[in-house]
Amino acid sequence: MGVYEELGLQPAINASGKMTALGGSVLDDTVVAAMGEAARSHVVMDDLLRAAGQVIATATGAEDGCPTTGAASGVAIAVAAVIAGTDPARIESLPDAGGRPDEVILMKGHSVNFGAPVRQMIALGGGRATEAGSVNKVSPAHLEGAISERTAALLFIQSHHTVHKGQISLAEMITIGKRHGIPVIVDAAAEDDLRRWPATGADLVVFSGGKAVGGPASGFVCGTAPLIEACRAQYSGIARPMKVGKETVVGLLQALRQYGVDRAGDGGRARMARLAEKLGTLPGITGSVEQDEAGRNIHRAVLTVDAAEAGRDAHTLAGELAAGAPPVYLRDHQAATGRLSVDPRPVTAEEEEQLVHRFASILGAG
Repeated sequence: MGVYEELGLQPAINASGKMTALGGSVLDDTVVAAMGEAARSHVVMDDLLRAAGQVIATATGAEDGCPTTGAASGVAIAVAAVIAGTDPARIESLPDAGGRPDEVILMKGHSVNFGAPVRQMIALGGGRATEAGSVNKVSPAHLEGAISERTAALLFIQSHHTVHKGQISLAEMITIGKRHGIPVIVDAAAEDDLRRWPATGADLVVFSGGKAVGGPASGFVCGTAPLIEACRAQYSGIARPMKVGKETVVGLLQALRQYGVDRAGDGGRARMARLAEKLGTLPGITGSVEQDEAGRNIHRAVLTVDAAEAGRDAHTLAGELAAGAPPVYLRDHQAATGRLSVDPRPVTAEEEEQLVHRFASILGAG
């Protein structure tokens, strides 16, 4: 009996993606081994965080890096760093900024909920979120008009959750930030190109360590050396409840060392095309393949559900799959429009066969 079965739980088939709600990534054996070795010894954590920063810098091309418990805590820590710096009194007063600049400007279409509101992460770091423009229309003038003497940072969120039309580019935001002497923070949590975003000229970039990187539930901030020093300093303040353990740090570093995006590959396109064709033979299902909406090299099988022919709508079908044995979780962001999708990254060949069997069983084509 496995550790989850002992708790009365059943391991799930994750066809949704590298999702926090489903435990992030399944760890490589080398990552598990590194974490186990780290657990057997003590270490000075300040020294480990600094050493980790150099591994992060090598992986990202940034000057330095700071491990975190996740991308969400990375946003809070980055905001705290630009507001309080390394001043102990300021650090200990957060989230009260004490009259110092604390406004963090982001485009209205970037004010999203990724499991929690990004506005709340800003507030935890002592910031006050200020939204520029409208949900589907933000111009450089909107952003510049929102800047005042209270502005501490500009925040750009690179995510499938955000609006992808009518927004200004990161390059435009960085140009505006530099013109006004305001640092730019980028939340690139699930992005798979670790060098692209730091190379834009952003001052701080936040990544998840448990998603594309394939590490344990973790994250990291990378960027300019002074601001990363300020990020580490927040572990004596608001980041104390977010402190990251030695095992997690070492597991993250191992994942970073062996991480490499297969840019020559097809992002699962051929595999998902075969799956979409197979599932498309079932009653009420039309299969196709689409690339990730945020532009990453990920291709997913998209299953459009005809409720009349399938005998249930997309929401109901997803619920039946999740309630069965083994539970199957699809990507259901567009279920309201009748669309479900399968992300190829977390699904093994064996799990793919189980997924097809579950679909056929539910739709009466067993």
